[in-house]
Amino acid sequence: MIVTLTKRFPHLAPLLEKYAAQQQRLEYPAKTILLHEGKVAQHYYFVEQGCLRVWFNNNGKDTTVQFFFENEGVASIESFRKNIPSIFTIETVEPTTVQVLPKKVFNELINNPEGHPYFLQALIDFSFERQQHYMNEFLSRIRDTPEQRYSNLLNDRPHIVQRVAQHYIASYLGITSVHLSRIKNKLAQKKKSGRI
Repeated sequence: MIVTLTKRFPHLAPLLEKYAAQQQRLEYPAKTILLHEGKVAQHYYFVEQGCLRVWFNNNGKDTTVQFFFENEGVASIESFRKNIPSIFTIETVEPTTVQVLPKKVFNELINNPEGHPYFLQALIDFSFERQQHYMNEFLSRIRDTPEQRYSNLLNDRPHIVQRVAQHYIASYLGITSVHLSRIKNKLAQKKKSGRI
């Protein structure tokens, strides 16, 4: 996280370098839970290599909300900032290396007068980007059919389809794996007949 912020906001370099040593670089195998739903978040995770999945328990059904890949960061932000239970779980999808920033260090960065308002501005920029992404996802769930959502995924974020298991993608699209197989077959037929 700190390295990426430094590249994007070079004027923050002196401030961020002070805290770089307090980040931990950790490696996890696939299917490792980094944060359990209902627990209070204590860390911000920045993906160096691999993939994280955010999901929640929907009446006993595992529902995927988002995927995070290289150079993306995630935390259960409300839990992290307000010390309340997380509404979702963060889990590795594949072997993953993350940079872990403890809450204490994050809070020091926010409250450090040397970094204000630049660090806060960087966080606001990242937050607006995430907010825009979530708004697009929300509108797509209302407006688009599952087939359209899968087509959008293929066009806009093909790495998800290439790297993530089909049952996770189906969960992310809000459908069953069987339904996703039908959509894939239908799209393959359209492509074969030249209608795509």
